[in-house]
Amino acid sequence: MDEVAILRDLVEAYSPSGDETAAVERFVRIAKALGFHATVDNAGNGIAYRGPGRPEVLYLGHIDTVEGELPVRVVAGRLYGRGAVDAKGPLAAALLAASSYDGPGKVTIVAAVGEERDSRGSRFLLTRPAPDFLIIGEPGGWRSVTIGYKGNLSLVLRFAGKRSHLSSPSPTTVDRALDFASKIRAFCEVRQGASPFHSLSAKVHTIDTRREGDAETVEVGVNLRLPPAVTTSEVLRFIEEDQVADSVVVVDRSEAIEVNPRNDVVRTLCAEIRRHGGEPTLRRKLGTSDMNLTVPRWECPAAAYGPGDSHLSHTDRECLDIEDLRKAVEVLHGAFSALTSAEQRVLARVPKRRPSV
Repeated sequence: MDEVAILRDLVEAYSPSGDETAAVERFVRIAKALGFHATVDNAGNGIAYRGPGRPEVLYLGHIDTVEGELPVRVVAGRLYGRGAVDAKGPLAAALLAASSYDGPGKVTIVAAVGEERDSRGSRFLLTRPAPDFLIIGEPGGWRSVTIGYKGNLSLVLRFAGKRSHLSSPSPTTVDRALDFASKIRAFCEVRQGASPFHSLSAKVHTIDTRREGDAETVEVGVNLRLPPAVTTSEVLRFIEEDQVADSVVVVDRSEAIEVNPRNDVVRTLCAEIRRHGGEPTLRRKLGTSDMNLTVPRWECPAAAYGPGDSHLSHTDRECLDIEDLRKAVEVLHGAFSALTSAEQRVLARVPKRRPSV
């Protein structure tokens, strides 16, 4: 199977979060055809590996997508379809790059489920022994290595009150909700850094007002993106101390992550990009990924890498340049070999701390 056929096979299995079973089965079938040992774990993740022993390079991608199926087609050297960029393109690149790998260490490729919703697939993996090296499969383009992601805090705040005449001097329940929006924006304004990555931002994305008799409730959905200098606990403490809402529900929560730009994974990927004629760029992204969860737990050298223009993620224009895919395959092939070299095998003999559960 060539690059286009494998990518197309994965993309044609539509897999919005929560409905990934058929796509995972297809990933396993493709992996086995390429010579991998492949299975499905108890969380529903597709697991494919080649080679025995250590060191282990774990390529952690995700097979789920946002909702909205798109027609799959190849036009002018690009494959269009939901997931082509985010993130079946990176998974296809990793499978192709490791398809001829035969040791001395081990390359494991994970097609995780639920990344776009609650990262349940990656959360399940956190109890496994830490790999020696971790590459997160996210789009960035073959010349880019991502070393940071902002943190995420998604909340629903509930305000309750009594309906009153609009001529009353007392604030309405909606007024209280809008007052919260103003306060959270002011909270963000004093936490601006030198760049968007180092600044705190907040967006109110839903306001739902309900009435039953003279009782009314307003629920406000808000999402905050956090820089490394601001923790989710700090934001929640502000909200609780200000007592702006009657209740607060945390929908999703993860801290910002920024890895050492000189760690072994970053340096190896950059060296391979140069070897194949590119000038590497280190990126810090404003979104989040499974790197936010896994790196703090496993504490191993890590970076995110994969083909594709991340600006096309979640859009109806989603497509992957086939040449970008081919170059990423070459970079990953070299990186897998370099990270499992004789020198790295010596380092892997150092006992690793078991992850806390």
